[in-house]
Amino acid sequence: MPRPLRIEHEGACYHVINRGNYRRNLFKEKGSAEAFVRTLGEAAVRFGWEIHAYAVMSTHFHLALRLGEPNLSEGMKWLQGTWIRRYNGYRRLMGRPFQGRYKGLLVEPGRTFGKVCHYIHLNPVRAGLVPPAEAAAYPWSSLARLGAKERPKWLRPEGALAAGSLPDTRAGWRQYGNHLVFLATDAEAGRELVAARMSRGWCVGSREFKQEMQAEVKERGAQLERFAGLEPDEVRAERIAVWEEKLNALAVAAGIAPAELPATKSHPSKVLLAAALKQSTSVSNGWLARRLGMGAPASVSQFVRRLRLSTHGPGDIEHLLSRVKT
Repeated sequence: MPRPLRIEHEGACYHVINRGNYRRNLFKEKGSAEAFVRTLGEAAVRFGWEIHAYAVMSTHFHLALRLGEPNLSEGMKWLQGTWIRRYNGYRRLMGRPFQGRYKGLLVEPGRTFGKVCHYIHLNPVRAGLVPPAEAAAYPWSSLARLGAKERPKWLRPEGALAAGSLPDTRAGWRQYGNHLVFLATDAEAGRELVAARMSRGWCVGSREFKQEMQAEVKERGAQLERFAGLEPDEVRAERIAVWEEKLNALAVAAGIAPAELPATKSHPSKVLLAAALKQSTSVSNGWLARRLGMGAPASVSQFVRRLRLSTHGPGDIEHLLSRVKT
């Protein structure tokens, strides 16, 4: 059976879902859900994702995310693969915990994306784990962290709040909580937040949005994703443009002129730029090797690894990234 078509472009919004193999309780074991959320944060930073909502249930997870570059497939491969290695390694297990490839539904930005966030935040309520008024008490949902003072930069409030034009303040999140209670208890309001509307098919949105996306499938050639190793030329060019823009921003922040870098493959300036770019985007080693003159693609990984293992390397990378506006 061919894989479903996947549309990926900068700014695209998705509802991403996957379940445990044979609906097993993947995240019920101690530390499993916490490790997944931690890995999700790493993936968001690495691939430039904005996470607007998430809920990690015992048998499955839901994500509402927005792409910074067309890399959903690559990012999900890293997220699930990294968590699986950690999960299996800790428990000395073999096999695939997930039932298969994730489901990624394209979502119309704006109010529809906001409804997907509401649907995700109400998952623990529908499962009977918490009452509607205490939805934020569920520990493996983004709801409590979104309204917290110390919120990760990769976790974004706009998706949930924008649908109701609420402010990102304590009062705004209190109103949002009341709105979730209304959605969970009012039969008419809750009809729109059902799995048939939010979790099925390939696209969530208006008829006009779906028609527009169907036309884009044909234009972009998204069907090429069915074949291993192929990527549409337009998508590849779009991703490279993002990498080039981020490289230039990092170079300016570091006071480095890319055109004047010395020929030495492992020059510290090259390695610092490569490490920062790899940590904040899904850039390939091949592109870095060619763009910065670092030799073979495998050498890029070796140089970056040495920097990360050095005494000051991690701090230098974080300092540089902190100086670049995301």
